[in-house]
Amino acid sequence: MFAEPMTLARADASALAPSADATHPDPVTIEIVKGALRATQSEMETVLERTAMSPIIREKQDYFCGLFDRQARLLIGTKIPVLGNIIGPVLKAYAPETMRPGDLYWYNDCYGSEGGVSHSPDQVFVAPVFSGGRIVAYAHSWAHFLDIGGMRPGSTTPDATDIFQEGIIVPPVKLYDQGRLNEELFKTFIRNTRFPDMARGDMRAMMAAVRLAEKRLLELFGRYSAEMLDASFDALINQSERAVRQGFRERFGAGSWQFADRLDSDGQGSDPVTVRMTLRADASGVALDTTASDDQVKGAVNFLMHPSVPKMIFGIYFLAADQGLLLNEGVLRLIDEVELREGSVLWPRFPGALGQRTNTLAKVQSCCLGLLDIADPTRGHAGSSIYSFNQLRGIDSRSGKPFLKSMGLGVGHGARAEADGIDAVYFIAQKNYPIEFTEQNFPLRVRAYCINSDSAGPGRWRGGAGVIREVEVLTERAMLGVRMDNVANPPWGVAGGMSGRSGRIVLNPGTDRERVLRSMEDGIMVSRGDIIRFECVGGGGYGHPFDREPQRVLNDVLGGFVSLNSAQADYGVVLSSDGEQIDEVATQAHRATHRWDTKLFHRQGYLDADEWYQQCAHP
Repeated sequence: MFAEPMTLARADASALAPSADATHPDPVTIEIVKGALRATQSEMETVLERTAMSPIIREKQDYFCGLFDRQARLLIGTKIPVLGNIIGPVLKAYAPETMRPGDLYWYNDCYGSEGGVSHSPDQVFVAPVFSGGRIVAYAHSWAHFLDIGGMRPGSTTPDATDIFQEGIIVPPVKLYDQGRLNEELFKTFIRNTRFPDMARGDMRAMMAAVRLAEKRLLELFGRYSAEMLDASFDALINQSERAVRQGFRERFGAGSWQFADRLDSDGQGSDPVTVRMTLRADASGVALDTTASDDQVKGAVNFLMHPSVPKMIFGIYFLAADQGLLLNEGVLRLIDEVELREGSVLWPRFPGALGQRTNTLAKVQSCCLGLLDIADPTRGHAGSSIYSFNQLRGIDSRSGKPFLKSMGLGVGHGARAEADGIDAVYFIAQKNYPIEFTEQNFPLRVRAYCINSDSAGPGRWRGGAGVIREVEVLTERAMLGVRMDNVANPPWGVAGGMSGRSGRIVLNPGTDRERVLRSMEDGIMVSRGDIIRFECVGGGGYGHPFDREPQRVLNDVLGGFVSLNSAQADYGVVLSSDGEQIDEVATQAHRATHRWDTKLFHRQGYLDADEWYQQCAHP
């Protein structure tokens, strides 16, 4: 490996430039090609979602698909910033000149792919696309599998302390050789899952998505010459690069900025775990240094972060203003260097456990947003919580068959400088399991599903609210594993806004058997009739809460987002005893006499940027 901090720089753009005699497409052609790429990706994801067997793909939608050009440059990717180096591991193991039509490659090896995937349940399928006897593109599908073996059903568990406990590891291998399936390899994988029918169906769904992409790309290359399409791809990549570079220059200019944020725990005794970033920009380029982040930990929150991840986060942010642009290779050119330290929580040594790495990814996102806030608080974005992910496993007494119910629950996202945070979000574009689906397919009864009142961070723009979900166990015995972050370290408020409010997981609430669970633990045995209550965290607020219009506060009270007490204590809005009318005079008087001073960030008190970093650096 490497002894010094690892530096990964972008490739020399000149090496990827088209030849001098390449055809120059007109703007209409470029837009047609853009539309074709988007349509192909959409079709791939539709096929994958509708033909997959496991609910984690079909209902939760934990998947994405993408396309690359013949030079392995990203043409269209995902808005989930865990992309990694999808194609690189395959090309490292199999030279392009050895590939043939009908080949299909597969891997889930996190360490072997250097973060191509970042926890083992994520499977990647890659296929070269041939036209005119040569490779003209690559297509990939990526999806989280329900179970791939390991120490607990579901494979990811807070109890894991090395990656071997998290399921079977597949290095880059050729699953299809010129259209012929490697049956032995396929059967070996299926034998290592507790739910073989689902895994078999999910693999075939992923294959179908990639094969559909081959068909659609061949149609595109049948319509336009390879030279025309290569030039169109160049133009689309350059469009996105120009947009993110312009956005970065307007926000940062030249200088140095630093930010840090904490995970509550690794579930194995390391409390807290801190991610630290320093961003530097000057005439020579842009560098992001993460080497001050904490050392890797015993628990499974280690995140094998490929350098493309922070690049993708900033790219998503700067492309948000123009939905006409593609998330492609252009956004990966924004940051010239990403520095990683081997043995850190962001580049752990093999065989460190990785299954709960989403909590650490959330802190990477948080740090990127914090850097943006320091550079220009007037366009700030408060901190967001990471969704609560829980698993219930056992034998369904109704059928006698094993079941695994994954429960991803929505949290509040941070407020923005012009809008409230989004309520009840389960990691960007993914979905929760509907009540009807849950009760029909699993031995559970959903007793409550609602907004967690007062969880949103107060502000001129309030944070998003988390949810409450309460379920009753309807089978004799089951094992529960839980994960909820931002309990001890709630999402920060910015520019005068206050942090989101904490959450908790309670077993048998309101009874003499009530027990508040640790925010990350597994092996919790539950029985028929036990109640599990999840109270999820809210996002941070933006701007002073007393600047929020009283009518908005009243609307939040009537909608169940804010309590009557919080309306006055946090927002300075005095309401009638029934909570349905604003007392304008009393509100003005209260706000005039009770307004408090603020600083840039808030979490259990206000801090300026230097104070924030020092507090995170020295808990």
